[in-house]
Amino acid sequence: MNYRQIGTTDISVSEVSLGCWTMGGLNWVNGNANGWANVDEDEITAGIKTALDAGVNHFDNADVYGNGKAERMLARVLDKLGVKSESVVIATKIGHFPGTAEHAYEPAHIRHQCEQSLINLKRDYIDIYYFHHGWFGDHLEEAAATMDALVAEGKVRVKGQSAYSTDDFERAIPVVKPAALQSWAHALDDQFVRQGARLQELMAEHKCTFVAFSPLAQGRLLDKFDPSKPPTFEPGDHRQTNSSFGADAIAALKPKLELLKERFGSTTEDLSAIAQRYILNMDNVACVIPGFRNEAQVRCNLSAVNRTLTAEDVQFIKETLS
Repeated sequence: MNYRQIGTTDISVSEVSLGCWTMGGLNWVNGNANGWANVDEDEITAGIKTALDAGVNHFDNADVYGNGKAERMLARVLDKLGVKSESVVIATKIGHFPGTAEHAYEPAHIRHQCEQSLINLKRDYIDIYYFHHGWFGDHLEEAAATMDALVAEGKVRVKGQSAYSTDDFERAIPVVKPAALQSWAHALDDQFVRQGARLQELMAEHKCTFVAFSPLAQGRLLDKFDPSKPPTFEPGDHRQTNSSFGADAIAALKPKLELLKERFGSTTEDLSAIAQRYILNMDNVACVIPGFRNEAQVRCNLSAVNRTLTAEDVQFIKETLS
C-alpha cells in the first residue's frame, strides 16, 4: 500500500481508502432518500479486517450516513477487531443533517454535531472534519470560525471541504482554508481532477489535496448491471430515482466497458483497478474512497493497489468513456 499526504499536514492516507456511506443503510433526511441498501455488520467487519490487513488506514464517514448509524458501526467494528481507533485516520462530516436547526451550518449545530460524532466514533478528536457541501447561505464566515475554534480546542485535527461544483469550492476555500477537498471523481466525470481544471489551480494555490468519492461511479464502471434487467432499489436508497441506473444508461455504457475489458482484462477486479488508478494518476489526488458492503467488495477495491496505468492507458480510458 502506498500513502499520500493530506495537504501540507502530518496526516498521510492509504491511496485506496474506504468510504462508509453504505454502512448507514436505508435512510431519509427531510423526507428525501439519502441512503443505501441495508448492510450486515458481520460482513462489514470482515471487509474492514481485510482492508486493515492490506494497509488501509483511512475511513471516511459522515453524520448523515444513517443519521449516525455508520459512525457508531465503525466504532463497534474497530472495537471488535481490537483496533485502537487512534491508529487509523477517521474523517467525518457536517452539513446534510440539520437536526432541529434552521440551517446545518449554524455554529451551535456544528458544535452539537461535532460532539455527537465524537461520541458515536468513541473518540476525543476527528482527524479530518469536512463541511459536507458548499451551500453555506449567509453562514460561511461564522461556520469557518466555528471550525477554526474546534481545531484550536483539539477536537479537529484537519479541516476539509466537500462540494459539488467548482464555484462552491472557489467561494469556500479562501475562507475555510481546508487541507482536504472532497467530491466525486470517476472516469465518466473527472471535472474536478482533470488536467487544467479550475479546481486543480485552486488546489495548487491553497496547497489542498483531493479525496475522491465514487471512483467506480457507484458500481457502474464494473459492468455489473444488465440493461434488460436494470437494478431496482428499496425506498430509502438514493439510487431509486437515479436515471444513471436505468436501462438506457446501462445499455449506452456497456459497449464502452467492453472496449476497456479488451485492453485491460475482463474481470470485475480489472475494471475496478483501472477505474481507481485512473483517478489516482491525476495531480493532487490523495486517495480514492470506494464504498463497500462486504469482504469481496473490499478485495475488489484493493485490486487497484498494485495496478499501474501509462499515460497512453489513461488517454484510452478517457477517450473510450467520453
